[in-house]
Amino acid sequence: MKDSSKVILVTGATSGFGKAAALYLAGLGHKVYGFGRSVESTTREAGGNLTMMRMDVNDSSSVNDAISAVLAAEGRIDVMLAAAGLGLGGSVEDVTIAEAKALFETNVFGAMRTVKAVAPVMRGQKSGLIIFVSSIGGLIGLPFQGLYSSTKFAVEGLAEAMSMELRPFGVDVVIAEPGDFATGFTANRVKAVASESADSDYKEAYRRAMRNIEKDENSGYKPDVFAIAISRIINSRRRKLRYMIGSPLQKSSVFIKKVLPSRLFERIMAWYYTGSR
Repeated sequence: MKDSSKVILVTGATSGFGKAAALYLAGLGHKVYGFGRSVESTTREAGGNLTMMRMDVNDSSSVNDAISAVLAAEGRIDVMLAAAGLGLGGSVEDVTIAEAKALFETNVFGAMRTVKAVAPVMRGQKSGLIIFVSSIGGLIGLPFQGLYSSTKFAVEGLAEAMSMELRPFGVDVVIAEPGDFATGFTANRVKAVASESADSDYKEAYRRAMRNIEKDENSGYKPDVFAIAISRIINSRRRKLRYMIGSPLQKSSVFIKKVLPSRLFERIMAWYYTGSR
């Protein structure tokens, strides 16, 4: 392994952002370990630089076993990219507590399990980088994406706190905030059962919002753009806490939210997604 290469762990590496980042980073010569629930057996890809292993981020034993296997093979962990995540569409009222818990289990507690497993290793090394994958939707609540946005708002808070907690040990924590990208995330998004029902009072606004959201995602950047941005973060000497990765319009929406009166911004967003004011 080259002196400049790093041992990089990527959760959610079987699809979307995680897969794109794992393949791209392995192609640059890094030693990458990609994790996913659907991985049946340990395999090597990308010229041997990418090792795919099974890990269920919802299972602490699975997480700890996978991290231990990497440490046994490599002796260190330089970067953790927490990219495992799910989507959920539906009104807050229609989403059941069970549906919400399942989403938080993966998006929040799954990320928490993985970073808790690598943090002691990085503290012991006095070096390391943890990258939480949040979303621009973790900065702006979107209609009929309320539960998804709330998980990403939670990730933002976790990352902010961990950044201050781990910095004295030489460990950096950053947040990657992608906008709309053309990945399998759109097709794999879970839909709240009640919102999908013809009996839902939200059905028209919900369907209109989901059409607009999916249209923006399907016409968004390819995930390679995200992977390149992650590589730049890894190579940066002075890292920021947050990196928005998306179109200029998507990035500007965060700035616009800060400067406009809250109710005006809310009306603009409601009109854009649902046609209502």
